[in-house]
Amino acid sequence: MKNNVGQLKSSISKLRPPQEFFDFRRLSKPANFGEVQSRVSYNLGYFSANYLAVVSILSIYALVTNLLLLFVILFLGGGLFAINKLQGDDLVLPVGRFNTSQLYTGLMIVAVPLGFLASPISTMMWLIGSSGVSVLSHASFMEKPIETVFEDQV
Repeated sequence: MKNNVGQLKSSISKLRPPQEFFDFRRLSKPANFGEVQSRVSYNLGYFSANYLAVVSILSIYALVTNLLLLFVILFLGGGLFAINKLQGDDLVLPVGRFNTSQLYTGLMIVAVPLGFLASPISTMMWLIGSSGVSVLSHASFMEKPIETVFEDQV
């Protein structure tokens, strides 16, 4: 857990300021495909934390606009958490006694059909497409800083 917090702090520290990420003066049409490759290669490394933030925001948007999928994810996560909280003991209710195997089976019987109705594949395809277009278009149209042009020539 402590390592994840360190990674998160490291990623946040790599975030470039919005003034730099949205610097419209550095936007231009690349001259050829070689320049596109050069820009994408540089910008993916330079703005990686910003691109991760863009993909995260698009992921949240995808879940908020597909509430059934969000419900299924929360339902499945909550069910798994509750079953694990029993630590292998049976769940005793007024209607009967259920072991963990029966609880997992019941959870899957409810979650799998709901999961298919929630269309996770189309949501994932939308997320991949929108993230790819957003990130690659920014990376290909954003010019590299002047300092890097001189470094490439040396």
